Amino acid sequence: MWQRSVCVGLVALALGYLCLLGPELPYSPLRHLSASLLGGLRRARSLEERVVAAWKAAIVRPARRWARVAVGVNACVDVVLSGVKLLEALGLEPGDGKNHVVLNSRQDLKEAFAHFMEKGAAAERFFSDAKSFHHIARTASEFPGAQLYVGGNAALIGQKLATDPDLKILLCGPVGPKLHELLDDNVVVPPESMQERDEFHLILEYQAGEEWGQVRAPNANRFIFSHDLSNGALNMLEVFVSSLDEFHPDLVVLSGLHMMEGQSKEMRQRRLMEAVASISDIPTDVPIHLELASMTDQDFMSNIVHQQVFPLVNSIGLNEQELLFLTQSASGPHASLTSWSGVPDVGVVSDILFWILKEHGKTAERASDLTRIHFHTLAYHILVTVDGYWGNQVAAVAAGARAAGTQACATETIDTSKVFLKAPLEFVTSQIEALSKISLNPDEPVVHWHREGISFHFTPVLVCKDPVRTVGLGDAISAEGLLYSEVHPQ
Repeated sequence: MWQRSVCVGLVALALGYLCLLGPELPYSPLRHLSASLLGGLRRARSLEERVVAAWKAAIVRPARRWARVAVGVNACVDVVLSGVKLLEALGLEPGDGKNHVVLNSRQDLKEAFAHFMEKGAAAERFFSDAKSFHHIARTASEFPGAQLYVGGNAALIGQKLATDPDLKILLCGPVGPKLHELLDDNVVVPPESMQERDEFHLILEYQAGEEWGQVRAPNANRFIFSHDLSNGALNMLEVFVSSLDEFHPDLVVLSGLHMMEGQSKEMRQRRLMEAVASISDIPTDVPIHLELASMTDQDFMSNIVHQQVFPLVNSIGLNEQELLFLTQSASGPHASLTSWSGVPDVGVVSDILFWILKEHGKTAERASDLTRIHFHTLAYHILVTVDGYWGNQVAAVAAGARAAGTQACATETIDTSKVFLKAPLEFVTSQIEALSKISLNPDEPVVHWHREGISFHFTPVLVCKDPVRTVGLGDAISAEGLLYSEVHPQ
């Protein structure tokens, strides 16, 4: 670090000396030398510093901004603590990991936690045994160091949007007394959305390199589980949609469909059709963003894709696990890929995103409103839009990436000493079509390419070295991306 400081100082001193000698030197050599020295000075900064500087110039507010945003319908209180310490407190010994679609016992919890910790992947599961769950939840909430936060994708997105004083936020979901106390004053909760008892979700976090028995986490992440009946039945969906008539939102943000996985197949199917009917009642001139989350039932995901949910929304937010699960469930490109190995390949991700908009997005021949996808993974983000429907996406994708760096490190601005660039410096934009290779320039970190009337905006993420809190990161990213997005009137 000190060598770089000395280098920067010497370059600056030399440049100042040249300026003093300017009148005695020919103009052209002076200009050439100055440009060379300035280039050296720029290169002397770290890659992270150059990215932050470029983002600062790129992140500008849209010409037409949202004024009123309605968010629903999943909300809860998150109990956040160390996963390893809680399992030890419950007397559970480390062992082999195993994936479970539903957790029916403490043994299932132990195995599922170990399975995803070893992968360093986020996951969310329903715990079917109410009595056992409430005992675990009580142990967790009373555990030293456990913290209580606003939880649920909808509530987290609403809380993030509420930091903008110019925005009015309506939140509809099962809001109990503790959650209501935790919410920002700028968030309005309809009386019909209040309930006597909070829904609690347990967030078991682990750090990069943390060990539990033979399991070692490759990166920081979390495992979420709950016995949440209110959110699982989408109890507040109809209340949410009916409240829009009085609120008159410019934007609707919807999440919580994944919570229905804990229901029986028949109940889930019936409720999904009722959800489609309710979403159809939202005025067509109000854009809808759907935030996806961790799911395990491929038939259910396929139903969400095919049974008119995707065509009803204008925008989708999702991460790499959800993207891969989506293409597997709907037989899309690269569906044979069982899991990601390290940083998800940009070309593979790009192919799947392109397929979603081509197969399920808006075209002249298809009655669909879907025109935007915000994809986020640890190392980079991609915003994909059908041309002509969205503006300010350079700023939006950069703002989302910046939010990832600040929230994970719990800093107001990005501290370049606490983050690192993990994104590939070279990548191809497709693994199916003729390869187009891109080299990332840290001074112009938002990369743009086209593919058959669809625009891609890519930017790296500055990954926090020692993340303070990973919960709600995706929701904060999507919220920030929406905040800087502008929808074009049609």
